[in-house]
Amino acid sequence: MNRDLSQWPTLRPWLFLILSVLISLLAAFGASKLYFRGDYQIFFDEGNPQLQAFKELEATFNKTDTLSIVVAPSNGNIFTEENLSLVKQLTDEAWQTPYASRVDSISNYQHTSAEEDDLLVEDLAADYIELDASRLAYIRDVALSEPRLVGSSVSQDGSVAVVTITFQLPDGDQSVEVNEISIFTDQLLDRVSQSHSDVEFHLGGIIALNNAFALAAMDDGNTLVPMMFLVILVFLGFMLRSWKFVFATLVVIVLTIASTMGLLGWVGHYLNNGTVNVPTLIMTLAVADCVHLITSYVHALREGKEKSEAISYALKLNFLALLITSVTTSIGFLMMNASNSPVLRDMGNLAAVGVMIAFFLSVTLLPALLQLMPVKVKQSQSSGNKVMGLIADSVIRHHKMILPVSAVVVVLSSMLLVQNQVNDNSVEYFGPENTFRQAADFMEENISGTTAISLSIKSGQPQGITQPEFLEAVNGFTDWLRIQPEVDHVASISDTFKRLNKNMHGDDEAYYQLPTDPELAAQYLLLYEMSLPYGLDLNNEINIDKSAVKLLLTIDNLGSVELIDLEQRMDKWFAANAPQFDMTSSGPNLMFAHIGETNMESMLKTLPIALVLISGLLVFALRSWRLGAISLVPNLAPAIIGFGLWAVISGEINLGLSIVVTLTLGIVVDDTVHFLSKYRYARLQGRNVEEGIRYAFSTVGRALWITTVVLVAGFSVLATSVFRLNADMGMLSAMVIFIALVVDFILLPAVLLVADRKSYARESENLVTQTAQ
Repeated sequence: MNRDLSQWPTLRPWLFLILSVLISLLAAFGASKLYFRGDYQIFFDEGNPQLQAFKELEATFNKTDTLSIVVAPSNGNIFTEENLSLVKQLTDEAWQTPYASRVDSISNYQHTSAEEDDLLVEDLAADYIELDASRLAYIRDVALSEPRLVGSSVSQDGSVAVVTITFQLPDGDQSVEVNEISIFTDQLLDRVSQSHSDVEFHLGGIIALNNAFALAAMDDGNTLVPMMFLVILVFLGFMLRSWKFVFATLVVIVLTIASTMGLLGWVGHYLNNGTVNVPTLIMTLAVADCVHLITSYVHALREGKEKSEAISYALKLNFLALLITSVTTSIGFLMMNASNSPVLRDMGNLAAVGVMIAFFLSVTLLPALLQLMPVKVKQSQSSGNKVMGLIADSVIRHHKMILPVSAVVVVLSSMLLVQNQVNDNSVEYFGPENTFRQAADFMEENISGTTAISLSIKSGQPQGITQPEFLEAVNGFTDWLRIQPEVDHVASISDTFKRLNKNMHGDDEAYYQLPTDPELAAQYLLLYEMSLPYGLDLNNEINIDKSAVKLLLTIDNLGSVELIDLEQRMDKWFAANAPQFDMTSSGPNLMFAHIGETNMESMLKTLPIALVLISGLLVFALRSWRLGAISLVPNLAPAIIGFGLWAVISGEINLGLSIVVTLTLGIVVDDTVHFLSKYRYARLQGRNVEEGIRYAFSTVGRALWITTVVLVAGFSVLATSVFRLNADMGMLSAMVIFIALVVDFILLPAVLLVADRKSYARESENLVTQTAQ
């Protein structure tokens, strides 16, 4: 940095202070335009093939946005007068839920039976029939023998019932509508619970999932950011031993976050599950910038420099290194644009902007604050530098042992790394203490999983669904699905046709089979449709021109690997047994399964680009091809070791973890750049390798230690998130950043001692100053 430029903040501190604050506040005003959106569709591009298939299915049939009210009486029998009346009450009141278009339960199930030559269609628990012992027994027999109901509206043992509400929600942002629905159903259950204290209630379904996403993100925003502030304040106060420095850092953090989030509002964007965590990331990165400048400033004061001279010294010493690390960190975040998820792209772009704002305020506002604040520092060597000297001596002494041990660790980690498997399970995005997760687990244990897959089967011609060949294909597919181990329930139109055929033959069980006459099948269907009440038609299963049907598959709460495997098996069955018909599978869970897999692939493809860009910047910053090549070791090893350890801890890579490499790459480079820039400066002064390493430890070691502690603490706070995507990302990021410090303190010096023995030609003082000192 030019000597004159480095003195500007100290010569005009009030000007820098006022301009920095005004610019930041102007940007921050945009935050008033922010709103939150937490529905699952924001995770997918409009052109996402799985999302397009899902939207096409919803356009063809009714929408599948549902909310399930689970009713679990303590006596374990839903078929008592009191419990069945409760189900009827919930069914009736559920129609009043905002945006409700349909309500299904065992009470209003449209039961069909023969009455002489007529088809009788009525509620299974009709209001006009008294619920005496014989009627209750009849309802139980019908419900537990009806494929439509068992495993969907009632458990196999009759202990739990489900009231399912279907909604017609507007396209796009549904946050307001989901919130209205959640408030209504919460109030409904609170009211009902008061008179039924012996009944346990749960909420499941897509609406509950959307609400869980929104609540998880808001909980993170309301708890993690304040906790982050507290953690940073405590750690900075303890390690810098000056609350004035903590205050200066805090000012930079607050204005950085406010400016970044304000800019998001100015461009008309919204907050989501990813961007809500950007303040946490920015906070840690802003701290890293401030710590490097403050520690250099304190170091200069201890050597007897005046305040203005010390600030100028700190700026000259760190400016280029801070700039390079900020740019490389931004590159790492910008590489998230390769993600197939808009949420992750938004997060990366916003974080990249925040990193550069943090850099700008660190080299303008922070020096001005340091100039204006009275600070007293004793002129002596700190105990931290003594510790760094001991570490340097130990590494130099044992470097011949460090290299082979490190090589073994990296190789073993590489072998473990490939054992990781991309596996997303949207239910497990939430911790066991989350109410949605508890509901999902309860439903899986007692009724069925909460993972739903919609299957659209097209006959290829209008009225084609009543053709015997088509019905046989649908029925065969249904039978095959029901014997798959992960399948809990299949709602299929083939069951309806078999039931109607039986009814129209005097309820003779021998006729519980598909009608063989297409005209007769069409007549049965028309008669049945005309008998159905408003809101309970077949539009959710049959399209308008009767050319396609929809099957609803309910399966265990599986990970993405198992889900995609089931999808592939379904495709193979259809290709082998009904190639003349077209079958498409879709659903939110299947969409998440695919995006997790494709996201990791796309991120890995862009990793070499990020490495090339970052390596090029390092060669430029260090003015050395050799050091640029050496820097790849500490830049790659942390991620390799971190993901190797993750294979032991979990072995599953979800959507959040798929971006950890690009997320931490720029941060990891920070340690490397600062260490190597100080090392190179010493070498240019004529010192040997050992002296260069000792100089790097003495000048930047403590700053690296402080920033690592704060960064690890920051990401550890993120690891406490109730949202698993954020929690796992925080945990693995904290691991990688800590490993990066260990690598830079132990492995990097050992590599330098072996690979950098060549003497450095003395260069001009001007070049030395520019490279980073």
